[in-house]
Parts: sequence; structure tokens; C-alpha cells
Amino acid sequence: MSAAPVLDKHASAEHHVDDEKDAAIVNEADVDPDVIDIVHAAEGQYTEAQYNKLLRKIDWTLLPLMWLTYGLQQADKTATSTQATFGLRKDTHLVGQQYSWLSTIFYLTYLVGEFPGNYVLHRFHVGRTLAGFMFSWGVIVLCIAFCKNFTQLAVLRALQGIAECTISPAFLIITGSWYRSNEHAHRSIIWGTANAGFGTISSLISYGVGHAAQKSGDINAAWKYISYYLGGLTILVSIPVFFILGTPREAIWLSAEEKRMAIARVLVNQTGSDREKRGHINWTHVREVFIDPQTYFLFFAVFIGSLPNGGVTTYINLVYTSFGFTSLESLLEGTLPHDVLSTIWFIFVGLVTLKRKGLRFYFMTFSLVPGFVGLLVMGLLPMDHKYLWVKWGMFLMSVTANITGLMLWTFVPSNVAGHTKRTVTQTILFAAYCSGNAVGAQIFQASDAPLYHRALTVCATMYAVEFVLLFCWRFYYVWQNNRRDKLVAAMGLTKEESEHQGRILAEDDVSDWSNVHFRYTT
Repeated sequence: MSAAPVLDKHASAEHHVDDEKDAAIVNEADVDPDVIDIVHAAEGQYTEAQYNKLLRKIDWTLLPLMWLTYGLQQADKTATSTQATFGLRKDTHLVGQQYSWLSTIFYLTYLVGEFPGNYVLHRFHVGRTLAGFMFSWGVIVLCIAFCKNFTQLAVLRALQGIAECTISPAFLIITGSWYRSNEHAHRSIIWGTANAGFGTISSLISYGVGHAAQKSGDINAAWKYISYYLGGLTILVSIPVFFILGTPREAIWLSAEEKRMAIARVLVNQTGSDREKRGHINWTHVREVFIDPQTYFLFFAVFIGSLPNGGVTTYINLVYTSFGFTSLESLLEGTLPHDVLSTIWFIFVGLVTLKRKGLRFYFMTFSLVPGFVGLLVMGLLPMDHKYLWVKWGMFLMSVTANITGLMLWTFVPSNVAGHTKRTVTQTILFAAYCSGNAVGAQIFQASDAPLYHRALTVCATMYAVEFVLLFCWRFYYVWQNNRRDKLVAAMGLTKEESEHQGRILAEDDVSDWSNVHFRYTT
């Protein structure tokens, strides 16, 4: 291939417009030999059979523990929703909006801890850092059982938010460093099913705890036992997290050759591998984050989608009791089928997106429609026992919308290249998630209980707005990919040559914005 000036690893966004054609062909002699070595290894040293054998080992080692860990954090985070129906509010003398503030406070400190949490994850061992935070929030959840008033609950929920803020960013780092772009949605959905899957297990345990407490005549003590078992289990699971989770470079359960193969396997993503720890901040990447349209699509889509999520997850059991269910019935006939259906839908979408490319946006937008209809109908129906099962069905139907939030996150490891750019974008994503959930918890006003008509109508409207935003976002990605196809064709490069150049640039820490060979996943 003819020699041309190498694209500077700190290339600014000006290349994106003026010098894109000239800077897209790399002279390999000017590139770090380690970069060229791993790119050549990815393009011919290993067979797909070897990759598939390694992939099975990766899946069976990482995914079960990630599933359990993610399920636990969701159960820990939303435990107050179940505890509220078993006497938490009464025993701790909560009044007015104080219960809502327990969720809002959690997400506010989650937001505050997001940037330093991301920085620590990218500077140090991902799995061991996460294990330390996990142990901490397990102790906090355990201590909630001893709270006597709102102040004590608020302090612990604030600390819990700071401790839990690292898990989702850590899981995106792990998913992006181990898996190819076409595998991101499927693997994320696998550990994402834990929200509902482990929720099903947790609901059954909570039902057993509540039933036993009811038989003993002390139903209000059940909320304390829920904290005991969730906090204790979280502390226990933090131990295997310390030894197993991490990036390929950090894994102690792989040989040196397997680590090399794992890194080579994901070079096809053109987003940069885990070949080396990058501790410096690339300020050009920081600037790109704020001029890249996908940053704003990501922020507003996550924020808008988090508004109904924050409200519904906080009030889900109280909504079911508003239908006419008892505390125990709200678990067995409400939360349990809600979680089971959510798990089934997640698995279905994950399998389809693994087999066929380009379906993420279609599934995300389609999944919002039942959520919109279900919450809107619930918000319009009057208080009448004859509508109990109609409301139950509408609320159950809305669970499909849950998958949209998780799939939005997968665009960070799939479509954001450059170490610093991905770190900053990830921080912005979770800032949107936290602020949306914090505001969402306040949509449900105590004065609207038990029907919450206004809150449910607002949540339905947010799904409609998100639908339109996702449609526009996909249009932007398609336009970008078509534009880049034309530029590469004008250079006279074949598809294979373009992919080769893209891998070199990505390993040299060039961002998706400056790498004309990069194609956005849709």
C-alpha cells in the first residue's frame, strides 16, 4: 500500500471535515510496532475456531457472575419499593414526599460520584475496584434495617448512591473490552436480564419473608429482614468479583496467549482495545465529545427514558397496592409476573439482535409503544375495583420499554472510539441516567396517591418523545455511514484495506469522529 502521512493520534476534529481523505491512509512505519503487531495478529494469526473456543470460556466465566452482581445491585437499589409495603414508611415515620426523596437522594449522589468513579475505574483494576465498592454498598444495605427515621435513611441512601455508581460503567468497560460490537447488545442483555431475573428471585424471597412475618403477627418486621439478606448476599458476592471480573489484560484466569487472542478478537470493533492502560487525558477527545451530535442524542434519550424508570421502579409496589392488591399479593401477582415477562422479552431481543445486525434501534422504538399505551391507559382509568385486572394488564404490558434504556447504553462501547472520549461520554450518559431517575421519582406526588394519574400520563408522554428522538438518532448514524462509504470509495480502497486502516487508527487511540473507516452500529 502506498505510503502517506500517518494520522496523528491526537488528531483534532478539523480532520473530520478538511483533511479526512488525506489523513485516512496510514504509513505503518510511523506507527508503534506493538500496534502493527496486534493488528496483524487479529487479521491472520488466529482462526474463528480458536476465537469461538475462547469466547465460550469468556462467556461461562464472566456472564454468570455479572448476572448475579447486576441483579443484586438492582435489588439493593430498589429494595425500598418492596420495603415500603411492609412497614418501612410507618416504622421510620416517613411523611409527604420523604419516601420519594429516598430515591432522588440516591440518584443525586450517584450523579456526584459518577465522574470520580469512572476515573478510578479507568485508572485502576476494574474488577477489584468494583468489588471494593460492592462490599461497601452491601454494608450500607445491611445498615438500613437499623434506621429509625428519615434522616438516617437519607444518609445511608446517599452513601449507597456513591457506592453503586461504579457498577454500570464497569460493566460497559468489561463488555466493550471482551466482546465484538455485534455481541454487545446480546451480552449486555444477558447481564441486563438480571434486573428482572434476579428481581423474580428476590420477590419470591421477599414474599417468603413477608408471609413468615405475617404468620408470626409482625408483618412490619419484614422490611428489616429484606435488608439483612440483600446486604449479606451482596457482601458475599463481592469476593468472587474481586478475583474474576476485569478486562482481558487484568484477567488472572487467562494465559498470556489467551489474553493476546482476546484482545486481537475485538480489534474488528475499531474502538480501541485493552492492550494497554491509558492513564493520560486526551483533551482533543474531550472537545470532540461536546461537538459530536451522538453525545446529545445519547444524553437526551437516556434522560427522557430515565424519567419514567425512576418513578415506576420507586413506586411499582405502591402502584400495585393502589389497584387493590395486598402487600403480599403485590409481590406474587404484581412484581413477579412483571419481572418474568421482562426477562422473557430481554432474552428474545438479545437472541434476535445477536443473529441479525442493525436491529437495535428498531427494537428500542418498538418496545416503547406498549409502554406508552399501558401507562397512558392506566393514567386515564378511574378508581374502580372492576378495572383491577385491566390496570394489571396495562402495567404488565409496559415492561417492554425497560429494554430501551439498557440498549441505549450499549452504543457507548459500540460507537464511541478513543479512550478519553469513551470515558467522558460514559460519564455524561450516567449523568443523564441519574438526573432522569432523580427527577422521575418526584413525578409521583404523595398528593396524587393512590391513582397517580398525572405521573403515569407524564411517563407515557416521555416514551412518545423518546420514540421520536430515537428515530432521528438512527437517521444520523445511517447518514454518517453512507457519507464515509463515499469518502473511502473516493480513496480507491477496498473494504478489507479500509478495515485494516481503521484497526490501526483505533489502536493508535483515534476517535470514531476522526476515523473515516469507522462505521456506526445501528
